Amino acid sequence: MANFLVIGPHPDDQELGMGGTIAKLKKQGHAVHLIDMTNGEPTPRGTPELRAAEAAKAARLLGVERTLLGLPNRQVQHSIEARYKLAALIRVHKPNVLFVPYPIDAHPDHTAVTRIAEDARFDAKLSKSTIPGDPWHPKRVIYYFCTHLRLNINPTFCIDVSDTADQKMAALAAYESQMNPDLLRQVQVGGDYFGTRIGTRHAEPFYSHEVMGFTGLDQLV
Repeated sequence: MANFLVIGPHPDDQELGMGGTIAKLKKQGHAVHLIDMTNGEPTPRGTPELRAAEAAKAARLLGVERTLLGLPNRQVQHSIEARYKLAALIRVHKPNVLFVPYPIDAHPDHTAVTRIAEDARFDAKLSKSTIPGDPWHPKRVIYYFCTHLRLNINPTFCIDVSDTADQKMAALAAYESQMNPDLLRQVQVGGDYFGTRIGTRHAEPFYSHEVMGFTGLDQLV
């Protein structure tokens, strides 16, 4: 069993980008925990209390727990304080893999969170620091897509989530203050498209800066 930490700028980003993969990992018996860097508020139709309830419901539907780090929405800044807060959680959960947002994005919170997470991964391994807990270094950082740009996505790999796509859509629907039929349809169509690229019904794309190593060709199928 492996440990996975999925870091999102706002509640619903993780579900938008990789909700099917989160559900699939849990189904396979892995440990998955979500980190919400902000509470996502203010938004036009939300409140902090409503967003918290929606996020909790979505997490239950995916079978995971989540932690709110509490950075200010729309004002996330790369800082030592933010890095160390996240590094402390990395030491608590000891993930083998960090999932973080793709670094090219129009939303400043998204780009800031990605940089914070990349640096917190480094900070968490330091043996002499003020960060609580024992040093830990996640083996990989994998980027998921929840961008505010119409990117021409060229993923490193896609994960078949045909068996958990409905679970993902149910989790997204829990965010009633944020979702609308058009957005949900776009998510569905996007997943269908990436499914066609790997010959399945539904898939989610991911990107890795680092070379992916395999111990055998059986891991490619």
